[in-house]
Amino acid sequence: MNFDVIIVGGGIVGLATAHNLLNKKPHLRLLLLEKESQVAMHQTRNNSGVIHSGIYYKTGSLKALNCIRGYDMLLKFCYDEQVPFELCGKIIVATQEAELPLLNTLFVRGQANGLNGLKRLAAEELKHYEPYVQGLAGIFVPQTGIVDYGLVSEALLGSIQRQGGQVLFNKKVTDITLVHHGADVYTADAAYRGRLVVNCAGLYSDKIAALTVPKLPLRIVPFRGEYYKLKPEKEYLVKNLIYPVPNPDFPFLGVHFTRMARGGVEAGPNAVLAYKREGYRKKDVHLAELWETLTWRGFQKVASRYWETGLGELYRSYSKSAFTKALQALIPEIQKDDLMDGGAGVRAQACDDRGGLLDDFAILERAGVINVCNAPSPAATSALSIGLDITERVMEQLR
Repeated sequence: MNFDVIIVGGGIVGLATAHNLLNKKPHLRLLLLEKESQVAMHQTRNNSGVIHSGIYYKTGSLKALNCIRGYDMLLKFCYDEQVPFELCGKIIVATQEAELPLLNTLFVRGQANGLNGLKRLAAEELKHYEPYVQGLAGIFVPQTGIVDYGLVSEALLGSIQRQGGQVLFNKKVTDITLVHHGADVYTADAAYRGRLVVNCAGLYSDKIAALTVPKLPLRIVPFRGEYYKLKPEKEYLVKNLIYPVPNPDFPFLGVHFTRMARGGVEAGPNAVLAYKREGYRKKDVHLAELWETLTWRGFQKVASRYWETGLGELYRSYSKSAFTKALQALIPEIQKDDLMDGGAGVRAQACDDRGGLLDDFAILERAGVINVCNAPSPAATSALSIGLDITERVMEQLR
């Protein structure tokens, strides 16, 4: 079974890549292999559903460039495919004096990234956007929106299939062997040959990359983000989206409030080490995967550097009172009894062997294979742009 391109992984980045490739070259022999029974079962379908504006990301970084371009591409795709979305805007709130310089940095960065209509908010102006919020100052970001990325992924799947792309489910890749002018991709019950393989395996992207990249200098460390939901009678406390000023040394945005495209309001997430790469519950443990994480020298360096922050996140994971206290920094009226159990997602965060949590998208390329090794948030917003970048790399290799 011969193909021009084989894509491993049916999350939103793999789907967006296939969509872009077939738009660019309609007669391309394309195969997408997904280990689950449907698309977007992990990071894509378990995220908060936010359309990110690009305000957080360093100007010129892959995150900034792809988020800004991907934002426009995503909105156009949703219009064309009739996927519902809403641009409701959000506020970023400084609750402590020490956060005010960081808030100003975000405002300047947002302008440098091309965001128009950003508005600085004094303490009293915050109430115009979110009547129950408390803070010293804030920023209104009009570009932020909400969407169901599961629906986006299903629309991408439909586009791929209409254009002749082949998508196979329940096909977990077990090995990849580089051969002359291509690669052989193996699953439990079949083998496929492609001129080029694109690895979009998300939480297992490092495992797939290691099949063709000796001494891979990074590892995926899974971080679980746990959410509560506001009880329906308390949803009036949040109109749209409310974010804190993020810690610039930690690649997470802190607990926040998000009105969901599917209805309801989520509060969270925290960021705790997952004991299993697809471990969405505290009791989910995979001993071999956990051992790999704990013995990875890069993670050990991260743990020694951020142990205090990590313990705080872990405490909030097991203490609803502590989680509530973190939320009360933004909305003091929130009480523990206002929260009911929500879901959780697991973020694939790449960590290098020097102990760095990669702050940008990372794509490793060699003849015959392209590996997307770090694509955390805002990858869903950026997916069509990342897919376009990969498409250009694929076309270059195929030439």
